[in-house]
Amino acid sequence: MTHALIFAAGRGERMRPLTDHTPKPLLYVRGKRLIEYHLEKLAAAGVRDVVINTSYLAEQFAPALGDGSRWGLRLHFSYEGATPLETGGGMLHALPLLGNAPFIAVNGDILTDFNFSALPQNPTKLAHLIMVDNPSHNPSGDFSLADGLLHDGISLKQTFAGIGVYRPELLSAQTAGRFPLAPILRRAMVRGDISGEHYCGEWTDVGSPTRLAELETILS
Repeated sequence: MTHALIFAAGRGERMRPLTDHTPKPLLYVRGKRLIEYHLEKLAAAGVRDVVINTSYLAEQFAPALGDGSRWGLRLHFSYEGATPLETGGGMLHALPLLGNAPFIAVNGDILTDFNFSALPQNPTKLAHLIMVDNPSHNPSGDFSLADGLLHDGISLKQTFAGIGVYRPELLSAQTAGRFPLAPILRRAMVRGDISGEHYCGEWTDVGSPTRLAELETILS
């Protein structure tokens, strides 16, 4: 895959006051911005064009990251306006920049050692999602994984890691606007159209100042 989307449009309310003046993906962990870890790994996996969706403090991204050439990438910024379009609306808004082939999408506020080159290049389903063990802040999990397919409403759920491969056709029935991605995924799961796998490596949802501080301590 040559294209990827990084979700970076949210306001990061749970990360305040750190996000009062800085978008969450631009916060530093061990001397490097969160989003930079993704850019490095995406470039290493062969991605060449990365779309970053923006809204809150959008004007800070281009000066901080440049055109992507330092990572061997081409960066494109998908500005959603003053109000973020949520994950579904943001992905749909970015599709003209992502093309017609499957693409990687990753949350801009996670930190992981996951190797993006391990993702399927041409998934047989509408999306292929990476699942992880449930962290303390999400003990009930999100979806269940059985025989390579994801399901909703079944016990023994795992947590969606915020990493996946998507076919543009997943959003073929959607029109422009603000909407979440999860309900679309759940409807596709009923049809057996979402595959997944369990990842046991390092993964953190950097969702609060406390988790950021803990991450700094662990990495140190």
